[in-house]
Amino acid sequence: MIGDFVSSGITERVGAGYRVVAFDRPGFGYSERPRGRRWGPLEQAKLLLRAFQLLDIEQPIVVGHSWGTLVALALALESGHKVAGLVLLSGYYYPMPRAGARPPAASPFPLMDNVLWQTVMPFVWRLTAAGAVQRIFAPCPVPERFKQTYSISHALRPSQMRAVQEEAAMLTEAANSLCEFYKEVSVPVRLMAGSDDRIVETDKHSARLHWELGGSTFRLVPRCGHMVHHAAPDEVVRAIREMREARMTRAKRAGVQRRWLFIDGDAKDGDRLVAAVH
Repeated sequence: MIGDFVSSGITERVGAGYRVVAFDRPGFGYSERPRGRRWGPLEQAKLLLRAFQLLDIEQPIVVGHSWGTLVALALALESGHKVAGLVLLSGYYYPMPRAGARPPAASPFPLMDNVLWQTVMPFVWRLTAAGAVQRIFAPCPVPERFKQTYSISHALRPSQMRAVQEEAAMLTEAANSLCEFYKEVSVPVRLMAGSDDRIVETDKHSARLHWELGGSTFRLVPRCGHMVHHAAPDEVVRAIREMREARMTRAKRAGVQRRWLFIDGDAKDGDRLVAAVH
């Protein structure tokens, strides 16, 4: 949910001169996730490209965290000329078997399944939520701001938990479908991950992708887990700003005149867009 980015403080810290647009991906937050169709990274990327068009978002710097990094990469691969660059946080980029990631088996009693999701499962999730949140942030403590501003009850709705289950089941296959094309990514990429991430192995994913993308940069944040944007928000903001400055320098050298958008929607030179994808 965009509540994750908001609770991290990044949307505030980016500062003046940027228009920040954060999206709830399909099935999360307030976004719908129509059933009966696949919602992989490419499908979500195409949906976001349509949103960019409707919102007059031109060449944004796309910030993706965790599963959202696959969507960000799919955006760059699908329409690289429409993206200024990627800031990728704690991503899972390569297909590796994960325990408990098997697709849910089809049931001959769909009505019973629906009752289970709507009644029993929310109770189970609430019993385990605190421990799950601690594991995601470990070894860092859960920030007070996250506790106060992030809606755990909203995140534990049956519809959103179903989306979580679907994406966990397709994660390995989704990474497999994209990884053979990573070398075709033509936009600047800045990678960041925690040295002690207990959800995604940093050396097997972020470090490996950095090695594969010769022009990328990689920041390993010491003593930090999966929620690197909460542990080091200033460093994430710095990566966004540095990418913007590098982009502007290249544009000046090429003698290219570009139209930028101001944070309040007024056109003004020197301002960029940031789109956050969690």
